[in-house]
Order: sequence, then structure tokens, then C-alpha cells
Amino acid sequence: MEHNDHDHPNGVIILRVYIHCDGCGDEVFKCLRGYQGVEGVEIDAKNHKVIIKGEKADPIKLAQRLRKKTGKHVELIHPKLPKQDKEKKKMEEPHEKTIEVVLKINMHCEGCAKQVKCCIYDMEGVERVDVDVEKNVVKVKGNMDPHKLVEFISNRGGRSAEIVQPDLTKAKGEGVDCSCNCYASQQAVYAPQIFSDENPNACSVM
Repeated sequence: MEHNDHDHPNGVIILRVYIHCDGCGDEVFKCLRGYQGVEGVEIDAKNHKVIIKGEKADPIKLAQRLRKKTGKHVELIHPKLPKQDKEKKKMEEPHEKTIEVVLKINMHCEGCAKQVKCCIYDMEGVERVDVDVEKNVVKVKGNMDPHKLVEFISNRGGRSAEIVQPDLTKAKGEGVDCSCNCYASQQAVYAPQIFSDENPNACSVM
């Protein structure tokens, strides 16, 4: 087999992938096993890492394959890409903006929180999930569509999710216009104009 542009003498590739159960581990293992240049695959579920052995395996192609086949967020930890490879990859891939979505999901215990977290991590584009069981709030960071995320949670996890409006105090400085408060404007109360020539309904009794 010919050498590719990303050969690595130590023959070890490490990918970061969120693995929450044996099923995830098996899916990742089957996706990588037997792929060109791969000599061995080790799943470190505790640290969410996949260790691949093979001096002639291409780290970039493996990461892309795993991302495409599983829909999970995949990060290449080792080997580190040269600067020119990073720039080339950045030019080839479309620019996707990372956003944070705050969701309201009813959770009764840590078990519920774990199920919700695992479900959300299965969606393509999700990079980080933080769960607050007491407040029933889930913060999701990634380049996914918020409305598709809600639909995904409903279909995959069987749970109802609601997009929560970000805290206005935290939104300042992040490109969000906080100059007006919709609720305040709707409930604005004006002082009555008792004496006014322009108001036909004004009281005329002195």
C-alpha cells in the first residue's frame, strides 16, 4: 500500500468521540475496523477517545469517515495537523458558526439527565452539552439548527423540548439587541390626560 500525505511514524491516531454506551462503542469500532491502513482499534469509553493503530492510516480521512457514518462530533487529538493542512481543511469545509441553544426539558433525576445528554450528543453538529437537572435546563453548543434539535430530541428521545429565550443580561455584547423589552412595551401604561383639547373623551368638569 502506498504512503499517504499524513503518515505518522508512531502509528497511533487518537480521536475524541462522545461514547455513552457499548452500542456507541460497537458502532465506532465497526466503522473503523478494516478501513485502509487501520491495523487495530481500541475504544476508551471512559475518556471518550478512540485509539487507532496503523502507520499508513490517514487521520483526516478516518475522522471524516467516522463523522459521516455516525453523525457524531469527531475531533483529531493526535497527530497534530501541520498549519498548512489546517488552513487547507478550513478552505475546503464550509464555514459553520457555533451557537449556544438553551432548552427547557423536564428531568426527574440524574438518569433522565444522562439519557437526554446521550440523545443530544447523537445529533450531528453538537459539540458540548451541559445539563442542570434542578432547573430542567440544557445548554447545547454546536453548529446545529435549534428547531431541528428540538425535533430530534422529540423523535429520538421521546421528550418534549422548548427553546428558552437567553437571559438578556448575558446576551449583551454577544450581538443580541437588548435595547427593548417586548413584555414591557406591551404592558406600557400612560398617565391619563384629564384636561386636553385634543382628547374628546377628556373630563371637562373643573
